[in-house]
Amino acid sequence: MSKANIPQVGFVSLGCPKATVDSEHILTRLRAEGYGIVGSYQDADLVVVNTCGFIDAAVEESLDAIGEALAENGKVIVTGCLGAKRDIVSQTHSRVLAVTGPHATEEVMAAVHAHLPKLHDPYTDLVPPQGIRLTPKHYAYLKISEGCNHRCTFCIIPSMRGDLVSRPVHEVMHEAESLVRAGVKELLVISQDTSAYGVDVKYRTGFWNGKPLKARMMELVTALSEFGVWVRLHYVYPYPHVDEVIPLMAAGKILPYLDVPFQHASPKILKAMKRPAAAENNLKRIQSWRETCPDLTIRSTFIAGFPGETEDDFQRLLDFLAEAQLDRVGCFTYSAVAGATANALPDPVPEEVKEERKARLMALQESISAARLARKVGQTLTVLVDELTDGGALARSSADAPEIDGIVSVQGKRGLTAGEFLTVKITGSDAHDLRAKPLRSL
Repeated sequence: MSKANIPQVGFVSLGCPKATVDSEHILTRLRAEGYGIVGSYQDADLVVVNTCGFIDAAVEESLDAIGEALAENGKVIVTGCLGAKRDIVSQTHSRVLAVTGPHATEEVMAAVHAHLPKLHDPYTDLVPPQGIRLTPKHYAYLKISEGCNHRCTFCIIPSMRGDLVSRPVHEVMHEAESLVRAGVKELLVISQDTSAYGVDVKYRTGFWNGKPLKARMMELVTALSEFGVWVRLHYVYPYPHVDEVIPLMAAGKILPYLDVPFQHASPKILKAMKRPAAAENNLKRIQSWRETCPDLTIRSTFIAGFPGETEDDFQRLLDFLAEAQLDRVGCFTYSAVAGATANALPDPVPEEVKEERKARLMALQESISAARLARKVGQTLTVLVDELTDGGALARSSADAPEIDGIVSVQGKRGLTAGEFLTVKITGSDAHDLRAKPLRSL
């Protein structure tokens, strides 16, 4: 990459030695990412002003420096102590691109990335801007947190991955933007507990594109919806605040799809599992969700044969499924994973009983799924084409997450392209999948 093509950043550093260290950290990151640092406004593509706001004189000096940078260059990012007094900066200089507080290297870099992206050079950059991915080019998983605060007795995730640690919201948004720019058409939001995003940082407010953005599921998915791609939510616990995202689905902002791991329906077994919410509350919530968004697809997973599960407990689970009419269901027999506290519970269920119960559950769900899919015959749907076949293409609708749900088998070769959206008419169905013919591409 020639020097002329390297994005250049001007830097103004004011204040005490602590602010100087902050400036050094930001400059180090800029240089490490390939940005050039220049000493004049005229040579800079963008200017960062690290401010001081301790006393009135320092505030005035900082505001003057911001004004000078705006007048001489026009593209200015403000950070530092005065940035903590956002209103003062915004009221005095409304044209600044972004405002962050002190000790905010990540937020500053996110703002720089948003307003002055580093050019990707295939000859010197070993990693593409969207990173190395194992999924097809048109969809990607977006992990928003690590670990989990729950202590479900059948699970050892917290002992392996620790408690919930949410990624900074600007970091998630920057990754999402890079993926979309690289051609991704579907973002699959994942974590151990997606609906708990931001709990560990008390829903801390970050910045994205110069605007405040709270680290909370509702605010995050609202921001993700602005990229204009499919946004699919996985591993969502049925907390009350999940209700807030359903209107977004009804409005077409994000996919009308929720992956909610209910695990069981018997109050006794849910208590033994240490799972949140009771089956009755879940049924009411599902009903409310579907009243708001009739097209909502709900997928879930359940465990058959948990220690202490009686035939009555299992029947409660079957009754729950019959009433809930979930669209997609997976079932696992209880497995005594080393380290899980449920292993010490009394009354283990024999293996043959576990398998028999799993088979009964899946037989019931197959009939439910077949009936729900049959209702879609004759409908016109938007699908995302995953791959081409000899006779047409394999695609997915909003109701189908890759590799775990069903497919839409599209007949006919004309105008089909992998990784593109397509409008189809549903012509047939079975217990898991749909058949369709293409109408037009989008």
